[in-house]
Amino acid sequence: MAEAEIGVIGTMSEISPLNDGEELVVDTPYGFPSAPVCVGEVRGKRVAYLSRRGEEGGISPPRLPARANVWALRELGVRRILAPVVSGALSFDFDIGDMVVCDQFVDRTWGREDTYYDGPGAVLVSSARPFCDDLGEVVVRVGRDLGFPVLGGGTAVVIQGPRYSTTAESVSYRAMGWDLVNMVSYPESHLARELELCYANVSLVTDHDVGIAGVGARTTQKVVRSLAESTGMLRELLIAVIPQVGPQPDDECANALGQARA
Repeated sequence: MAEAEIGVIGTMSEISPLNDGEELVVDTPYGFPSAPVCVGEVRGKRVAYLSRRGEEGGISPPRLPARANVWALRELGVRRILAPVVSGALSFDFDIGDMVVCDQFVDRTWGREDTYYDGPGAVLVSSARPFCDDLGEVVVRVGRDLGFPVLGGGTAVVIQGPRYSTTAESVSYRAMGWDLVNMVSYPESHLARELELCYANVSLVTDHDVGIAGVGARTTQKVVRSLAESTGMLRELLIAVIPQVGPQPDDECANALGQARA
């Protein structure tokens, strides 16, 4: 089976950094991933791209086979994952089209299969720094060198979906000081940590959430329109970042299980 150094889990095939590649159907102990994994080369780096919500984007966020998705990439040799996600901003500090490399998340989901270690025995993996600092710093540095609106740091609240937040919910998230909202970063990011993989979140702001005064209802049509306008920039960012990603360092990600077994 083809191997890759870097994985990209994206919302839509249009942001794939690969111009061509080999499509692989990867079976895992947790079933099949959302879509076949496309493996190819980007400027000398072997890359595996997976469409998070399926080839046609039809998988609802609460139904994503996140365990199979992350496991499939690890099966192909991936140690470092770039994960663009579509996000709503919870303040006007962020503009539509900004790409925010979050360093924290808040989980507001329920019922998702969110661990590989559900017994027997206890494996308690730290989430104090849930995203890879080293990989995130590469994304921010390369993005700024390109002159793109890439921002470092921020907290993403992950909601259950598929419905959007009510105004009251959105206002409460903003009052807590959280920055962005999406439906997919959890458990995907934590599953990567459980497999000792590096994982960087790249939150693409497609709209402002409904809890901001004066903002109308959040709709799929608005999100899709904004996403289409930013797709080229996001893809260009990924293509520029990938050659700058080095081997996995001896960091917190690579040693996540060292202190985790009870």
